[in-house]
Amino acid sequence: MAASLDTIFAALADPTRRAILAMLLEDDMAVTDVAEPFDMSLAAISKHLIVLTSAGLISQEKRGRVKWCKLEPDALRDASVWMQAFGQMGPVDLDAFEAFLERELE
Repeated sequence: MAASLDTIFAALADPTRRAILAMLLEDDMAVTDVAEPFDMSLAAISKHLIVLTSAGLISQEKRGRVKWCKLEPDALRDASVWMQAFGQMGPVDLDAFEAFLERELE
């Protein structure tokens, strides 16, 4: 589980990848649609998608000539269980955890 957690947390460490995950909460998206709101090349977005796919956070499939991305929410289960072990009182507030990490990494 440790290697999986390392991969998941590394993938979540980047704000662009977190934004992509947030976008995919709504629905599956074509890679070109994922790339649209970002001020970076399609190749750069593709690298982010590879990291997210390697972590198991998204899956990609080709439908015709279009590559689609789909959120895999169960991939966060191990990370959530691990973080909840530190709270002991209830679920972890992920926004507060992210803010804590940002303060610590400044």
